Amino acid sequence: MTIPAISLKDVDISYGDTRVVRDVSFDVALGESFALVGESGSGKSTVLKAIAGLAPEWTGEISVLGKSRGHGMDRAFSENCQMVFQDPYASLHPRKTIDTVLNEPLAIHGIGRRSEKVIEMLAAVGLDRRFRFRFPHQLSGGQRQRVAIARALMLEPRVMLLDEPTSALDVSVQAEILNLLKRLRREQGLTYLMVTHNLPVVSFMCDRMAVMNKGRIVEIAPKTALYDGGFADPYSRELYAASGGNPGAEPDMVAPATKDPA
Repeated sequence: MTIPAISLKDVDISYGDTRVVRDVSFDVALGESFALVGESGSGKSTVLKAIAGLAPEWTGEISVLGKSRGHGMDRAFSENCQMVFQDPYASLHPRKTIDTVLNEPLAIHGIGRRSEKVIEMLAAVGLDRRFRFRFPHQLSGGQRQRVAIARALMLEPRVMLLDEPTSALDVSVQAEILNLLKRLRREQGLTYLMVTHNLPVVSFMCDRMAVMNKGRIVEIAPKTALYDGGFADPYSRELYAASGGNPGAEPDMVAPATKDPA
C-alpha cells in the first residue's frame, strides 16, 4: 500500500465560533500536483493554512508523508513540507537581505554549508548571485516570488503548498513562475498542493482537482474534465462555464527565456 504525500480525513476548520471548512477529505499521491479550486471564500486557502500549522483550530485527521499532523508549528514537519504564499511583497521581510532570508531556515535547523546552499538555490530558481545581498524592494515582483520559492526549498522538502503563487504578479511574468514551478517539480520530485481560482493554471500545472464551495468539497475530478467538461456536480459545471468553457484548451504557458528573470 502506497502512503499518500498528503491525506485529510473529515477535517473541519474554525475561526473562533465560525466553522469555515466542513468534512474535507482527500489524498494527494507522492509526486502528484493537486489543486483546490473554487471562488473566493470557499475555504481552499484555509485548508492549506491548517496543513501548514497556521490555522490551528481544526478537527479530523491531517497527515503528511504518513505522519499525523499536530496542531500548531512543528520543526520536523517543516523539513518535509513548506508553503509559498500568494503575495511576495508581504511574505519577505523588507529590512532583510535575500541572503539573510535564505539563511534563516538553515540556521534554525542547524544546517551547514549555508553560503553554498544559498547560491545553489538562487541558481535553481533562475537568479544569479548578484541578487544575494539585495533587499526585497530592489527586486521585481517575479524576482521576489522566485526568492520566496527558493526559501521554501532551502530545507529540501518533498511537499510544497502553493497558495495562488502567481495571482499577485503581472500577467507578463505569471507564465515564467508557473514554468519554474513545473520544472522544479520534475527535477526535484516534488508533490504540490496548489490553491487557485484559475482553471487554465490547473490545466497546465495539475493532475487532479478538488472543487470547493462554501467550505466543502463538492467534487474531485481529473484535469481532463477541463477539456471535455466532464464535471458531475452542478457547481463545478457553473465554475467551468464561468471560465469561458474548455480552459484546458488554453495554450501552454511557456514563457520566453529572459536575460534578467522576472
